[in-house]
Amino acid sequence: MRRRPGLAAHVDRPGPAIVLVEPQLGENIGAVARVMLNFGLTDLRLVAPRDGWPNEKATAMASGAARVIEAARVVAATGEALAAAQFVAAMTARPRESLTPVLTPEEAARAMKARVDRGEACALLLGPERTGLSNDDVARADAIVAIPVNPAFASLNLAQAACVFAYEWAKADGYAAPPSDLETAAPANRAEFEGLIGHLFAELERQRYFYPPEKRPIQQRKLRAALMRAGLTEGEVRTLRGVIKALVDRRAKD
Repeated sequence: MRRRPGLAAHVDRPGPAIVLVEPQLGENIGAVARVMLNFGLTDLRLVAPRDGWPNEKATAMASGAARVIEAARVVAATGEALAAAQFVAAMTARPRESLTPVLTPEEAARAMKARVDRGEACALLLGPERTGLSNDDVARADAIVAIPVNPAFASLNLAQAACVFAYEWAKADGYAAPPSDLETAAPANRAEFEGLIGHLFAELERQRYFYPPEKRPIQQRKLRAALMRAGLTEGEVRTLRGVIKALVDRRAKD
């Protein structure tokens, strides 16, 4: 069975830049870097970080995402961070009164994916932890990204907000969770399945399960249909046959 692609195949693919405007805490920058790499994003840009750069707390918090921290681009103004961008989305919990389209993270990720695939440069703006993006920075955006949250408590940590978008980006970019054992296990072929059915029916016949005799055909069809719906694998067929044998052997000893 063909395996779905893992994150490793996506890390070095083009993706939107994550632009943090005047981030205050190194820990938050590091946490953003970590979730970026979790979901295949590596282009981090910092606009006038409050505590300067580099930042030891950011590096420590990144925990394994050093490549994102080390490659982070630091600039003095938002315009400089967005100079090459052809599509910009601003994430804010408070959409301003404007004609700028408001998108969910999923919609924004899909829109950016289409543009990135055409070779366009995209960026997501996130504001300072305390105040969020200024009106001037929001005005730079082609779209606003609003996360559907409890209106009575709409505040999200910087890394949490970035994580929601990064997750949606990974989905749009085709990243899928690692396949389960069930998805990679070989399904039982018809001979193996019929062997199980024959084994089961023979033992049920010995125990006089099919009663009255005239109902045997419909009872067998129901059992067969139930087992077919299960989509048993080779290993599961062997296990079930082992269970039947164990029950029969135990009954014989008793």
